[in-house]
Amino acid sequence: MKFLYFLSTLLFLNGCMSSSFNKTINNDFGDNSFQQDRYKHKSDQVKNNDTNSVMNINHYVKKMMLGLVDNLQYVNTKTPIAVTSFVNLDGQFSQASLLGNQLAESFIHEVHAFGIPVIDFKTTDFIRITPSGDFAFTRDFLELENNNAIEYILAGTLVKHHRGYLVNARIVGINSKAVVASAQGLIPTYIVDDLLTTSLNDGVPLSYGR
Repeated sequence: MKFLYFLSTLLFLNGCMSSSFNKTINNDFGDNSFQQDRYKHKSDQVKNNDTNSVMNINHYVKKMMLGLVDNLQYVNTKTPIAVTSFVNLDGQFSQASLLGNQLAESFIHEVHAFGIPVIDFKTTDFIRITPSGDFAFTRDFLELENNNAIEYILAGTLVKHHRGYLVNARIVGINSKAVVASAQGLIPTYIVDDLLTTSLNDGVPLSYGR
């Protein structure tokens, strides 16, 4: 009898500890279920409204963002994230095409729409006023300050496919290097061609990002 009482007490305490542990985890890392439902509902509304509209790269980024949301861990409204250019998997990781840069721009919007704070690290702390325009962005790292607030990075790679470009997207902890979300998608050739338009320079066609 004493053994059964001891066993039931032990199970009760274990349940309390487990509940307390889960509560601590949720407090530290947040519960994304509400944000996921809200984002998916919004995406469904956009998808229904876009049935008769022209498809573009943003439609495919939205689908990949839904994939990231489905397996997202630890990231919440208190964990700032930065989005970097997508690079070719078989190329230099220090170079990006127009496609890779546009993917980053589109993901900045989608991450913000999901409710995660996005750090635009290319924004300077001044406005450069010139005869050709007024500018707040720069790619000169000497004009930027280190942003210690960034905790996660959304990045990815591109692979040329006969039907388009395979995109591998993931969110990685900037310190731990742990992948906390991942998604994949295929952007059809005709969508990419609309973005990577061929121009003429002295009669010679130039193709960008190929």
